[in-house]
Amino acid sequence: MSAPVTSLTSTEPATGELLWTGAVGDPDSEVGAARGAWASWASRSLAFRVETLRRFANAARQKAEPFADLIARETGKPLWEARTEVEAVINKVDISVAAYAERTPQRRLEGAMGTRVAVRHKPHGVLAVLGPYNFPAHLPNGHIVPALIAGNAIVFKPSEKTPAVGAYLVGLYHEAGVPEGAVRCVQGGPEVGKALASHSGIDGLLFTGSARAGLALSRQFAETPTKILALEMGGNNPLVVWDAPDTYAAATIAVQSAFLSAGQRCTAARRLIVREGQHQELIDTIVRIIDRLIIDHPHANPAPFMGPVIDNVAADQLQDAFLELMGRGGRAIRRLDRKDGDKPFLTPALIDVTEVAKRPDAELFGPALQIIRVPDFDAAIVEANATRYGLAASLVGGSPELYDRFWANVRAGVINWNGPTNGAPSKAPFGGIGLSGNHRPSAYYAADYCAYPVTSSEAESARANIGVGLADPNAPENLEG
Repeated sequence: MSAPVTSLTSTEPATGELLWTGAVGDPDSEVGAARGAWASWASRSLAFRVETLRRFANAARQKAEPFADLIARETGKPLWEARTEVEAVINKVDISVAAYAERTPQRRLEGAMGTRVAVRHKPHGVLAVLGPYNFPAHLPNGHIVPALIAGNAIVFKPSEKTPAVGAYLVGLYHEAGVPEGAVRCVQGGPEVGKALASHSGIDGLLFTGSARAGLALSRQFAETPTKILALEMGGNNPLVVWDAPDTYAAATIAVQSAFLSAGQRCTAARRLIVREGQHQELIDTIVRIIDRLIIDHPHANPAPFMGPVIDNVAADQLQDAFLELMGRGGRAIRRLDRKDGDKPFLTPALIDVTEVAKRPDAELFGPALQIIRVPDFDAAIVEANATRYGLAASLVGGSPELYDRFWANVRAGVINWNGPTNGAPSKAPFGGIGLSGNHRPSAYYAADYCAYPVTSSEAESARANIGVGLADPNAPENLEG
């Protein structure tokens, strides 16, 4: 039996340089610390918790540049994009405060016999958060901030591929005054994540990651209905371009949908569905834009459109999947090539899979876009729904009536018109159906799964009577003597 792993390292995908080294954490001790701190944090007033989280936003704002630099180095994403992630982290606080007030407010209603009905919300207790590597600050923060506002304590396990960003994020919470016990960071790989998820001391788990891991968690938590489970998983997202009057705009939206973040977004377009016979100009325009995209390290000048994928293992898996599509009859228009054999830089790929029988319903988490040609709009909707996932979908072109038809018939939690698939506003709910989630949308609706409602009938004095079903005390048979 191999010895347990006791340390964790992180290297920059763009350079291969060592970025961070730390010890693998102990879920038992971290959950214990969170349990010990939870009651004190939950007993604080909502105003106190909100003010503390606002101090966190200020701390992130003051350190925005080093924070963004760390995100860029550890993920490989361009510095400009890492800056937008830090901005999202900061903005999440005000959004979550507004969401808590709207989604989980205190309500008072009039009840029977002079009573009043109160609806209030309680935190669950200690919540585990498992974060992904593609947005290692913004996505876990999207769970943690609303959970802390609601009065929960947190044990956060960052992705083993982005531990430095996870540690930095937790440090900012502590710097702002969130008690150290109320937010704990446990580092480690899949085994640590499994131990945390199965720990008897947690009251729920908030997850962002792959459908495979999410399904395993769903099976595990099926036996613990007492615990909240919020799953935010991936997507095999369709982008339908139909009768678009501006070909260049449509092509640009396709490129943004498929290749931002090197395709490492759960909302990225994986399938481009076009009308047979009217598609070539669009494809040619997409190719011209692709050929102009700058792919480079995060701090390059001029700024790159995209950087590498997270590591060489991911790059190898993506290239293997692309070759499998070609082997099944896919026609590569632009191949998924390695710019540097030692580093995970991949060129944006286009492949026509119209003739591929039994196309794999898989999320290729990288810069690869599959083209599917169809004869009519009914067939486009059928293709859009030909997936077990249901996260994002977008229609580019068409009339309002056609969009209404698209919206009504496509199965997804985010449906856009004349915009990219990855255009999801933070002030709205975010989530999907099928393999994309378990009906626990995040973003603005995260408040819903961070606290549970309690209904109370209340009166200042006890008043009661029984009007039916009592024997008459004055009836002869009830009189003494």
